[in-house]
Amino acid sequence: MDLDLALVLFWSKKLLAAAILPPLGPLLLIALGLLLLRHRPRAGRALAWSGLAIALLLITPASVGWLARGLEDSPPVSAAALGDVQAIVVLGAGKREHAPEFGGETLNRLALERVRYAALLARRTGLPLLVTGGAPTGAVPEASLMAEALEREYGVTVRWTEGASRDTRENARFSAALLQASGVRRIALVTHAAHMPRSRAEFEAAGLAVIPAPTAWLSGPDTGLEALDFLPSANAAYAGWFATHEWLGRLAYRLSR
Repeated sequence: MDLDLALVLFWSKKLLAAAILPPLGPLLLIALGLLLLRHRPRAGRALAWSGLAIALLLITPASVGWLARGLEDSPPVSAAALGDVQAIVVLGAGKREHAPEFGGETLNRLALERVRYAALLARRTGLPLLVTGGAPTGAVPEASLMAEALEREYGVTVRWTEGASRDTRENARFSAALLQASGVRRIALVTHAAHMPRSRAEFEAAGLAVIPAPTAWLSGPDTGLEALDFLPSANAAYAGWFATHEWLGRLAYRLSR
């Protein structure tokens, strides 16, 4: 069997990210610190306490909101900004592989947030839609599930389905090839607000003019801090993971250019 180097690199990147991102990343720091306590007590304590501090910061609304706010720099798209757009592109965000109530795989909640907003924009503007997202595991491409949801559940026709990409960079490159072949140069890009800086940069690098159409902000309005903002929560833990993923992704993409 031939070795798919691109697939190996893709999964290597995923494993490395899992080892760095919460919850595993801070736990590994704590574990390493505890292992060092006997022979290197000062370094061991520093690592263990650092891991604990990072873990707490990434599940506390106040610190997570600050981390996410630095990413979410695009305002909601206006009707005027959509005036010169030729197509709407919506990025995949994952799927649920075990969905017996749907007869197999279906979109996860992140992808549905993007699909829902893309459907709203498509109905308002009449612009054609492109969905992008592949299937690294070899199952149904996410783009196919997105197209099915848009057409059956939201009543919006999808013109282009790009189902070969495995990450944001490939989303951009493969989608740009489809769009440019149809004469499309200016798009509205639908993705999470925190994901917009990285995805916009990739689509512009692929030769498209991008109007950001962000959705699903992780941070709340900047109206000052309240007592509950310092109480760790499950929602903050998820937002902390997402924001950390995006900051690391931006760094990795910048270094790889």
